[in-house]
Amino acid sequence: MLYEAEFRDIDPVEIVEDRRELSKDEANQVAPVNPYTAVIVTGVAEHLDGVDAEIAAHLSSEWTLERLPAVDRAVLRVGAWELLYNSDEVPGKVAVDEGIGLAKEYGHPKAPGYVHAVLDGIARSHRLARETTPGEPVPDEAVDSDPDGAGEVPGTDGTHRAP
Repeated sequence: MLYEAEFRDIDPVEIVEDRRELSKDEANQVAPVNPYTAVIVTGVAEHLDGVDAEIAAHLSSEWTLERLPAVDRAVLRVGAWELLYNSDEVPGKVAVDEGIGLAKEYGHPKAPGYVHAVLDGIARSHRLARETTPGEPVPDEAVDSDPDGAGEVPGTDGTHRAP
């Protein structure tokens, strides 16, 4: 749905609502929207700037988010959102593994490698930021100066950058 929304240049939440409506009539042969799918799509849409900035921060200097194939971008957005905003329900390792699986199934042949590197980098940065104890200085690369995800993002140590 995220890929479709980008391709059609429409709000992804609108696609979820359209699919829910269409699925009410069996003649349409549209499957109902999985509730967790709606949560992901809505979450990514609400935090898109922060999610994209976090992904971009973990790409190599030769790549930009816009240069990636749209399917790979959608896969990265799902995984990054789960790592950043839904880590209480989805363990980081699961989010990374699922992202790699989606990249293998739907993405560019080289996508699994860089999806793994980007999501692993996000997971490490996010874990480091959460694990820093109160009263202890947070390393620069773990500081999220914009906790609502609307702008600035944690930096990285440069070890996991892709593609």
